[in-house]
Amino acid sequence: MAAASLSASSVAATTTKSLPHSLFLSNLHTSSSPSLRLPETRPRTKPLVWASAGTALEVDQAQAQAQTSATPSKTLPFRVGHGFDLHRLEPGYPLIIGGIDIPHDRGCEAHSDGDVLLHCVVDAILGALGLPDIGQIFPDSDPKWRGAASSVFIKEAVKLMHEAGYEIGNLDATLILQRPKLSPHKEVMRANLAKLLGADPSVVNLKAKTHEKVDSLGENRSIAAHTVVLLMRK
Repeated sequence: MAAASLSASSVAATTTKSLPHSLFLSNLHTSSSPSLRLPETRPRTKPLVWASAGTALEVDQAQAQAQTSATPSKTLPFRVGHGFDLHRLEPGYPLIIGGIDIPHDRGCEAHSDGDVLLHCVVDAILGALGLPDIGQIFPDSDPKWRGAASSVFIKEAVKLMHEAGYEIGNLDATLILQRPKLSPHKEVMRANLAKLLGADPSVVNLKAKTHEKVDSLGENRSIAAHTVVLLMRK
């Protein structure tokens, strides 16, 4: 039996030839009876895929489903989302921004009421939750959304937000259009947006910028909006 046994020093000498020095040292533990523990291997969370010209990559179906789930895949203390929307301005349409009808000689051509601000806010909330955008949830190919008030979309986004366990931390939105001037309407729009979100008006900010007469925005042929939203765990 003595000839068949190996001392710790002889095992170490043999193992050092096949293991990197740092890896070997990190797994060699000494005690009153020296012993050697080989490095542990972690189970793979995703299958190893070898791709070539004639092979198809394997898709993680569970991950794909999680991305389209109505609940965020990971619980975080806060989540940030960005929304953007743009609509063409045409004569014969009302100009509705933030749920408020703004007097103007043209309005947004859209499947719904074309409220660029509310659409943008919806996308920001959905983005923060890791959900599909407004066009996927409320497709313009569906006739039931034709001419719909965008407050319907906001209410649905807020519902999803609460179901996921979040509330509005704060929201900052910027409208971009050359005309009309929005200064006389900003406070009414901001108050209405806060009401739709169920948020205190103090955490809802709204700005308006011209586009210095550059491209379709500056030529009064379109209107755009950006929104950044912070969602906080309840």
